[in-house]
Amino acid sequence: MSRPDPPVPPRPAGDPRLDEGSRRTLGAAFQAGGEHYHAVRPTYPEQIVDFMVPAGARTAVDLGAGTGLFTRLLAARGLEVTAVDPSASMLGPLRRAVPTATAVQARAERTGLPGGGFDLATSAQAWHWIDPHAGSAEAARLLRPGGTLALVWNQLDTTVPWVHRLTRIMHAGDVHAADPDRRRTRAPFGAEEHHQVRWTDRTTPAGLHALMASRSYWLRSPAAIRTRMTTNLDWYLLEHLGFSAGEPIELPYLTFAVRAALVD
Repeated sequence: MSRPDPPVPPRPAGDPRLDEGSRRTLGAAFQAGGEHYHAVRPTYPEQIVDFMVPAGARTAVDLGAGTGLFTRLLAARGLEVTAVDPSASMLGPLRRAVPTATAVQARAERTGLPGGGFDLATSAQAWHWIDPHAGSAEAARLLRPGGTLALVWNQLDTTVPWVHRLTRIMHAGDVHAADPDRRRTRAPFGAEEHHQVRWTDRTTPAGLHALMASRSYWLRSPAAIRTRMTTNLDWYLLEHLGFSAGEPIELPYLTFAVRAALVD
């Protein structure tokens, strides 16, 4: 079935410039629901992992590790991984998915881990919830000399018109523009390198509803707003775009990564 591109609404904003209070309030939405998050969020392309993991790395600390979606990719590469997240609900699925990882319940800005023990520090889908100055300082403390800090985001590919409108309906405010001109790490890390990969994930209308229900806007919204979002998404997918209830949907993603080396 041919589906015309819908009109494109205003583009989602880039990384929110969150203050400490906003970061804590919005991030608190993820303190529960770890099992659901783990079930519906996508993985990351192997090309991005290749970019983020430096040759010869043996140990990694994953900051804001959540349910371990990126932690398990590090472990699959043979790295000894310590996963840090403030949410017990998130760490439960992580412990089951990556039993070889050491799980630590703590904030990324103050992990309580011994310093100088890691070759690589990563943060997947979480750095926007972390204070960039305090997070960079803690990553630098944890790394060995010359270590690497690597960050990654999966975002719905808003260059595709129908996906762009989808992000507005889902209130995907955590969709981050892949802007290579804006610095994300802070001193004492050096120049940033960037890499991005476009790919597609297969889902269904029900899968998109589940994905919407894993996002911070939904998690902190009252029942009336959730009902309205559900109605709008049903209309968009089933009536406007013409998908059937169980029809496979190829969902375009853009994965954007940043890496920077610790400098003396």
